[in-house]
Amino acid sequence: MSGDRPPRAVKRAVTVKDVAAAANVSRATAARALNGYGYVGDEASRRVQEAAERLGYRGNRIAQALRQGQMPIVGFVPGDIQNPFFARVAHDIDAALRRSRHSLLIASSEESLAQEQSLLDNLRALNVRGMIVAPASEGDNPHLQRLVRERVPLVLIDRELPEIDCDSVTVDNEGGAREAIALLIANGHRRIALIHDESRIATARQRREGYLRALAEAGLPVEEGLIAVSQSTVEHAIDATIRLFSRPERPTALFTVDSLMTTGALLALRSMGLAVPRDVSLIGFDDFDLATFTDPQITVVAQPVGQIGPLAVEMLLERIRGSDVPARHVRFPTRLIARGSVARADFGRRACT
Repeated sequence: MSGDRPPRAVKRAVTVKDVAAAANVSRATAARALNGYGYVGDEASRRVQEAAERLGYRGNRIAQALRQGQMPIVGFVPGDIQNPFFARVAHDIDAALRRSRHSLLIASSEESLAQEQSLLDNLRALNVRGMIVAPASEGDNPHLQRLVRERVPLVLIDRELPEIDCDSVTVDNEGGAREAIALLIANGHRRIALIHDESRIATARQRREGYLRALAEAGLPVEEGLIAVSQSTVEHAIDATIRLFSRPERPTALFTVDSLMTTGALLALRSMGLAVPRDVSLIGFDDFDLATFTDPQITVVAQPVGQIGPLAVEMLLERIRGSDVPARHVRFPTRLIARGSVARADFGRRACT
């Protein structure tokens, strides 16, 4: 009966050790001959190749292709792949690369400079054809300068570094934030709170500068107590919002610098019994799905997310094909989308009379 048959043994993959034994050479010699690096005598190389063919060794094909840069692979290192902005950009990069028969490797730096350096070293060791990076730091980037010196095709997104001579795709972060704060000021708000990420990240610093510039243009003082630093997570933004709105004289408006912080702020305000926009006007940087599903819908500073990934791929492929034109720096404008989360500063008081 078929049920009594012994299980069929799984065939073991042929290894470099097997090939070395069959060719009567050391494992190191076999590895050099199979992967095309270092010196191997003609006779030893012939024996190794014949043994590999006879035994059906296949592992060397991928290793050799990686070493020689023959596999069409591109690396992408975003700041935080959990951020909806980077998730959308990653999707668009992948789609654009597949149209040109390239594959994508994604590894998130989680906004850690050390992790970014390690990831780029690993991608370099794999001999990927090019890299798209959202730099985790503005000032400490010798690893990126080294890639440029070694003529590795490189495109920066979201964050431009003037000292790195490579293509970049960014948006007008300062201008977008300034426009948002100007709208709040035009609606009578004077105590406008800000939740932003640490200023080591260029986008956070630029959005903070837009906030400060709008206050200065309106002749309003900067109150450090209205500025909270938070990691770019929903949980940390909840804590930051609660700290800001537990003050004896709480803000009348809030500006958050990314969609995760906006989500955290919404949850925190709801937990405190504060209604948007009756008690607090709210504007967030980055449009996101939840912004149109809340009641009221959230006013946002929108980036042209759908254009960033495809343009970065276009730039990278041009470099891979050998283009040596001067570095291109494209900065997209943002768009303020007014919805229902901004009201006059006295809206709550008038509603109660």
